[in-house]
Amino acid sequence: MKFWDKNDLRDPNVGTGKTVILGLQHTFTMFGATILVPIILSAFGMSISVALFMAGVCTLLFHLITKGGVPIFLGSSFAFIAPIIAAASMYGFQSALGGIVAAGGVYIIMAVLVYFVGAEKIISWFPPIITGTIIIVIGLVLAPIAVDMASTGGGDDINATSWLLALMSFSIVVIVSVFMKGFMKVLPVLIGIVISYIIAVILTLTGVTPGLIDFEGVAKAAWFGLPEFTVAKFDIRAIMIVAPVAICTMVEHIGDVMAINSICNRNFLKKPGLHRTLLGDGLASGLSAMFGGPANTTYSENTGVLALTRQYNPTIMRIAAVFAILLGLIPKLAAVISTIPTAIIGGISIILFGMIASVGVRLLVDNRVDFHKPRNLIIAAVVLVLGIGDAVVPFRIGSVDISIFGMALAAIVGIILNKVLPGADDYRKNGMVTDADSAASETEDNK
Repeated sequence: MKFWDKNDLRDPNVGTGKTVILGLQHTFTMFGATILVPIILSAFGMSISVALFMAGVCTLLFHLITKGGVPIFLGSSFAFIAPIIAAASMYGFQSALGGIVAAGGVYIIMAVLVYFVGAEKIISWFPPIITGTIIIVIGLVLAPIAVDMASTGGGDDINATSWLLALMSFSIVVIVSVFMKGFMKVLPVLIGIVISYIIAVILTLTGVTPGLIDFEGVAKAAWFGLPEFTVAKFDIRAIMIVAPVAICTMVEHIGDVMAINSICNRNFLKKPGLHRTLLGDGLASGLSAMFGGPANTTYSENTGVLALTRQYNPTIMRIAAVFAILLGLIPKLAAVISTIPTAIIGGISIILFGMIASVGVRLLVDNRVDFHKPRNLIIAAVVLVLGIGDAVVPFRIGSVDISIFGMALAAIVGIILNKVLPGADDYRKNGMVTDADSAASETEDNK
């Protein structure tokens, strides 16, 4: 298969060896959040190895469908956690997986609609006032997760040591990003994790902080082993609980693609096309769930790394995907990485999750969203409150109980308000950041 224009996003100063290291950094970036979903759902039978393996496979599938031109990594989606717990509790874990497969089908339907109707008409339902605000909500909703991670995994003295580890990893990332030069400057996340982990190992081995790292799991883990896959089953009741979340994650997907457009100064909505990115995301989620993995989504954490490092080569993401597959196939290697104290990942996540929200703000600013207009203030206010407040609207269709909540509810209400309220901004006239031509003025700054 011929990949289109893959060299457009490649930095000529970054060779093969450095590209591999950048890929490894993205693997570390996605690792904490990707395994956190199966850890939360482990009581229902979700496997960390399966989640890692499917994240890698599904990312490669996404790149195949999008012709290898979009720097995106697909990882475990947090948006599906609550409905999976609800569906699994009532109808079993395999039925909950079937709900995720159905959610992937919703993506495919939308992709077909975009293909025949056109991306512009579909995107008109998702202007920057919606996508930018939803991206802000995503970052702020993830904020408590970052704080929780930063305050755990610190050994016996969790409250003190965990925050010290988080502050250490946070500080290293800031120092590398601001003060380092050359290739080291584009590896802040990897350097922050490695240095913090080495210090944590020293603290453990010297007995300064007992219980900080437990190597017992590493000794017991095998060197090679296939993940324990689980086959999905289909129950209409579970499907009706899980599938509606796709409404939210599709808005998130469009917002992420628009954010990457802005970061990379490209228009991925036109080439390879929104229909391909939606199709890739939907098929990936369905494939993952069919074998026991979580729903996959365009990973905002890795988008944050793109903004931080300004290295946009899609090959880097494919290398990260290969590393993820290896982690799923090598239990001992996965066990070593899983010994990284959660607080270290939490400290880095404070920056990355905050950067997600900042990208949303940038999207609003770059598109010159006019907040002097009451309609824009109202839309943003409602989306922020409903999304961050995790509002819930339950209703019944026949004998099936359905609940729409949080980001999904915020997205639906925001879309309706945008169409109902008069005075919508003409972003095509003003020049959207999703148009590569309108973003050309920033190209030199981002090189």
